[in-house]
Amino acid sequence: MRVYDLLDRLGIPYERVDHEAVMTIEACREVDEALQIEICKNLFLCNRQKTDYYLLVMPGNKSLQTKELSPQIPSSRLSFASGEDMEKYLNVTPGSATIMGLIFDPDNKVQLLVDEELFGQEYYACHPCVNTSSIKLRTADVFGGFLEAVHHGYIAVKLSRS
Repeated sequence: MRVYDLLDRLGIPYERVDHEAVMTIEACREVDEALQIEICKNLFLCNRQKTDYYLLVMPGNKSLQTKELSPQIPSSRLSFASGEDMEKYLNVTPGSATIMGLIFDPDNKVQLLVDEELFGQEYYACHPCVNTSSIKLRTADVFGGFLEAVHHGYIAVKLSRS
């Protein structure tokens, strides 16, 4: 509800679809059809020392190659962060990682990484911190007003299709 409240308060319009819980990007295909957009893949990553955390958002049809991402941020030895850390920093459970979770990271412990391909799309779709709903918003609203409101910046990265 905090996500919807914030979007409403900011005057950011969104389209919402409720559905069964989806745990993978493959399971989101029906949601994609309902929203007429592909939901973004959201990966919660950390460095080997677990001192730096990253939320990577990318098109759902791309695969992550850490050797391609690591030099761009720069951080070596990236891996998936634990479910416990995801809950601690983004207040979401595995399967629900989302850019919207940054509202729960006031200390900016999580660095947002965005595949530059997403900036070329008019709309952006993601979960609103639960994987039983999905929302569609204007990309400019997400990377403008929303991120400004939650005091987060981002690093644009370029990921190839594999």
